[in-house]
Amino acid sequence: MALDDDIRILSGVALFEGFAPDQLRLLAFGAERLDFRRGEIVFREGDKAEAAFILAEGTIELFRERQGKQVPVGTLEPGALIGEYALITTTQRPASAVAAGAVSLLKVDRRSFRRILEEYPDLAVRLYRRIATDFQTMVDEIDRLTPRFS
Repeated sequence: MALDDDIRILSGVALFEGFAPDQLRLLAFGAERLDFRRGEIVFREGDKAEAAFILAEGTIELFRERQGKQVPVGTLEPGALIGEYALITTTQRPASAVAAGAVSLLKVDRRSFRRILEEYPDLAVRLYRRIATDFQTMVDEIDRLTPRFS
C-alpha cells in the first residue's frame, strides 16, 4: 500500500483525530506494515507492548488462555486501534490476538509516536486531555458497576 493509503487509515482512528495532514504523514512514514495469514498469532497475552497496531484490513480475534483453553474476548475489524497505551507507557498485552483471515496492520512504535509529540507540543496537550477524559470515563463506569460486585 502507498503512504497515502496509510495516512487515510490513520486519519480514521479516533486517537489521531485532530492531527494535521503533515502530522499524519510523519506518523504514516514511521509506521511499519505487517501482514498475517489466517491463524497466525499477532501477539500473545502477557507480551511486552512497545507499539500500537491499526487494523488496516481483515479481522483479528482476541482471546485469553485459561486452563489450557482459548477463551474468546472480542473481534476487531478494520480501523481498530490495538494497544494504544503502548504508545505512551510500558505495558503488557492483556489478551492474545490471532488473524481470522488475511490481515494487514500498521505498527506504530512508541519512539516514533513520542518524536511527533515532542515536535508538536500542542498535539501532546490535546492528546493528554483526551486520554485524561477517557480515563475519567472509565473510572466513572467502574464506580457505577461496583455495587453489582459488592
